[in-house]
Amino acid sequence: MGNALKWLAQGLVLALIMATIGYLATRPAYTNFPEDMALIRLSFSHGGGRPDCRRRTPEELAALPPNMRAPMDCPRGRLPVLVELDLDGGPLFHALLPPGGLQGDGPSRVHRGFAVPPGTHTITARLRDSDRVDGFDFEKEITLDLVPRQNLVIDFKTDAGGFVVH
Repeated sequence: MGNALKWLAQGLVLALIMATIGYLATRPAYTNFPEDMALIRLSFSHGGGRPDCRRRTPEELAALPPNMRAPMDCPRGRLPVLVELDLDGGPLFHALLPPGGLQGDGPSRVHRGFAVPPGTHTITARLRDSDRVDGFDFEKEITLDLVPRQNLVIDFKTDAGGFVVH
């Protein structure tokens, strides 16, 4: 009789633990994203241009060991990437993305989401990956009608001509 009572008590404790876990798994209700908003996500990985190479002088070449006498001196790192995202003419995102990697020779990365009200919006995306001072190397303007809970992704692919909207 004592053994059966011990099994029954253990079963009740386990049932209570499972019921508590079940309740906490469903309550309180959690919503990941507001139901009355749309999401614009800017997500890409892009390597900026490389700084210009320069020709070494004859004196510099003579000072180098014979196995390192490359006529051109090219920096290893990449340039930072400037990204701007405007919504209806106002700034939504602006960043100068540093190159990745330990030596600064990897691609620049961004992954940001923005909750916006649904409706018709004009989105302008701009990117500069060169050493130019003014203007942008890539620019795209699109007008979209966003619905609630829509997930719009803006990507960047050089081989596709710049910004791509999914």
